[in-house]
Amino acid sequence: MKIKKGFAKRNIAGSEIVVPIGKKAKEFNGMITLNDSGSFLWDCFAKGAEIDEAVKALTDEYYVDEPTARKDVEAFAKMLKDNGLTE
Repeated sequence: MKIKKGFAKRNIAGSEIVVPIGKKAKEFNGMITLNDSGSFLWDCFAKGAEIDEAVKALTDEYYVDEPTARKDVEAFAKMLKDNGLTE
């Protein structure tokens, strides 16, 4: 899974925000605020991680069991896909 080009994560006033840049700014109106784990997963997917890799990374980084991590990663990936943020 890969985040589409044209989106950037920025820290604005202590919050992690995803904003469209360049041509995407005309297509995508708005921004997405990420919590800590959402920011972590964004970075994983920005590097091209697949679901299983993101689940492993999440369980390594946070105190969370694999079934819970998988559920959360899949939900986050669905949100990205539903909003047209992935290739």
